[in-house]
Amino acid sequence: MINIKKLNTLTIAIYAGVAAVVIGLTAFTLSWNLWDLWGGPLPGYKVYLFPGNLTLIYIWHPLFTEEVNFWPKLGLLMLGQFSVVAGFTGAFITLVKKFLRLRAL
Repeated sequence: MINIKKLNTLTIAIYAGVAAVVIGLTAFTLSWNLWDLWGGPLPGYKVYLFPGNLTLIYIWHPLFTEEVNFWPKLGLLMLGQFSVVAGFTGAFITLVKKFLRLRAL
């Protein structure tokens, strides 16, 4: 069994964020290149890119009201994907560690 108390929260959060970016880029690439095959976006596309789309809608869109080019928008999407997943993972791991400390008392 993994001893979560010895794992560094920041390291786990960064790994989770990088994994989310890899999953997001894969889903985006498949959806972009196979649009004609599926007749629309990749099934589950909105689920895979939910954290990144949250930041596009609520953070980046109000800041950039004009149309943003493709590459900067993809970069903002992946930045949001990483940030949201890493932040929530870090918060979750911190809460689990505190719960385990309280339980050990």
